[in-house]
Amino acid sequence: MAATHPTHGRTTAKQGLATGLMVFAAVMLMIAGILAVFRGIAAIAEDEVFVSTDNYIFAFDLTGWGWIHLGLGVVAVLVSMGLFQGADWARVTGVGIAALVIIANFLSLPAYPVWSVVMIAMAAFIIWALCTPSRGDA
Repeated sequence: MAATHPTHGRTTAKQGLATGLMVFAAVMLMIAGILAVFRGIAAIAEDEVFVSTDNYIFAFDLTGWGWIHLGLGVVAVLVSMGLFQGADWARVTGVGIAALVIIANFLSLPAYPVWSVVMIAMAAFIIWALCTPSRGDA
């Protein structure tokens, strides 16, 4: 007699992990978006928090960086709402937005170095969480 082993436990655990990662990604993207909005507003207001450097090859004025971060932040918050709904478009768009957040923070490293590194790491975790579960699991 051949014994069959149910895979129900593994499937349930896998679905739980996928759901947990999607919620993690949605929450982190929401937080990253809100923080980007605040950073953008601070840069547009020309706050004294930012460091100005001379001879930087990717030189935008502080207001330009502010609008970039503000726009990315607003889109990130909207995409995170789609992730909470479980939309497939939001997963793909979330990876793209997180990649743009990494690029924007890399290019603005001289203006606010420590925070840029924190945001790069946060966006990397978001990309990992959105790419880990398989399409049918979430």
